[in-house]
Amino acid sequence: MSIYVSIIVAVLVAMVVGLAVGYLLRKKIAERELESLTNEGKKIIAESYKEAELLKKEATLQAKDIIFKAKSEFEQETAERRKEILALEKRLLSKEESLDRRAENLDKKETEFNRREQSLSQREKNIAAKEKEYNTLLGQEKEKLEKIAGMTSQQAKDTLIEMMVDEAKHEAAKRIKQVEDEASEMAEKRAVKIISQAVQRYAGEYATERTVSVVNLPGDEMKGRIIGREGRNIRSIEAATGVDLIIDDTPEAVIISSFDPVRREVARQSLNRLIADGRIHPAHVEEVVAKVKVEIEQGIKEAGEKAIFDLDLHGMHPELVRLIGKLKYRTSYTQNIYEHSIEVAFICGIMAAELKLPMKLARRAGLLHDIGKAVDHEVEGSHAVIGADLARRYGEAPEIVHAIEAHHGDVEPNQVLDVLVQAADALSGARPGARKEMLDAYIKRLEALENIGNAFKGVDKTFAIQAGREIRVIVNHESISDEDAIVLSRDIAKQIEKELTYPGQIRVTVIRETRAVDYAK
Repeated sequence: MSIYVSIIVAVLVAMVVGLAVGYLLRKKIAERELESLTNEGKKIIAESYKEAELLKKEATLQAKDIIFKAKSEFEQETAERRKEILALEKRLLSKEESLDRRAENLDKKETEFNRREQSLSQREKNIAAKEKEYNTLLGQEKEKLEKIAGMTSQQAKDTLIEMMVDEAKHEAAKRIKQVEDEASEMAEKRAVKIISQAVQRYAGEYATERTVSVVNLPGDEMKGRIIGREGRNIRSIEAATGVDLIIDDTPEAVIISSFDPVRREVARQSLNRLIADGRIHPAHVEEVVAKVKVEIEQGIKEAGEKAIFDLDLHGMHPELVRLIGKLKYRTSYTQNIYEHSIEVAFICGIMAAELKLPMKLARRAGLLHDIGKAVDHEVEGSHAVIGADLARRYGEAPEIVHAIEAHHGDVEPNQVLDVLVQAADALSGARPGARKEMLDAYIKRLEALENIGNAFKGVDKTFAIQAGREIRVIVNHESISDEDAIVLSRDIAKQIEKELTYPGQIRVTVIRETRAVDYAK
């Protein structure tokens, strides 16, 4: 046991000694490392101090440089500002001096203005006094003149005006006669040209169109039903169709008035259906009108397509086809424009074939020559110009556009196609039975012409001849001179233009003659 104890003690002593030796060794090593680190730290601190000194010096130099630059800029800016302030001060002083001078001038002008105002006031008073005195003297002189002349001032004015009017008429008549004499001298030079154009311009422009349609009624009691309670039915019909219904004393008839032939036809068919149905009230009116509009629009389209097919023309714009169909409801002197256009197209084609010209082009121009009449109630201007614009807009050839525009002389013809369309239009419109006037309207127009002529002073009799295309006015040779006759013909022509609507032109002939009669016994 003692051996084991001794061994254990020895081991323990050895461990203690080893630990002590290790501790001392580690301490020595730690002291050496600490000393090394301390030396190294001192070096780093010393180097840091050096770098810090260098940075401090550099920062000090940069700060001085920045301060120097800032000081220089500040001084420069201060100098510039000082210059600007001095300049502003000079300008202010100059403006102040200018304002002082203006103020002095204004004071002078105000003084002068007050002086002139006083002078003007005094002048106005003097003028008013003189005007009063003048009016008094003028009144006295007027009274003296009226006593001497035996007439009032108004009568004297009327007499003077009448004398001046007569003198002006005589001078105008002389001038007119002089112009007509000069024109007569030029007549022979232009005769050949006028005669060559006469055939082309044979078809005259017409202005009278049918603007009313008549709907026959089964009885006069139907008028009350059409009007409705407080006029609601007739207002509904007019609003839905866009026409005017005229219900007057005409027995068993209602008149539909509108410049638009399609609207007039819509109203006519709608009214006929309403009368046949017997149910006339606003709701049913709108229903019937809507249905008729659809049917007529379809009929217009079919009519246009039929004309294109019959004439063997293709590739035309759909809107032009529709406008051709609308001509079905357009008339001139009872001649249907749709049928007239087809007829002109056929005649153009025949003449073109005879002249070895493109037949389809001629037919196309003939069919479209009156296309402007489909919308001339909506657009201002000649139907030829309107039609040319439509054809140009919808892609027709330039020669067709020009033929449409030239067929009534709105532009000069410059190609054979223009003359063909003019001639075909004249042939279609002038053939027997193509156009006619209502007898009553014709007689009334003749009576109106004679009444206009008879209304003028110095006229004995007026005769309408040549189917109303000429009136002959017989005047009293004692009250109408040769110069007065010229003026009278102009005045009558102007009055006819103002009061009447008529196709073509009306010639006014004033006849003044002196007859000496004796008998041989």
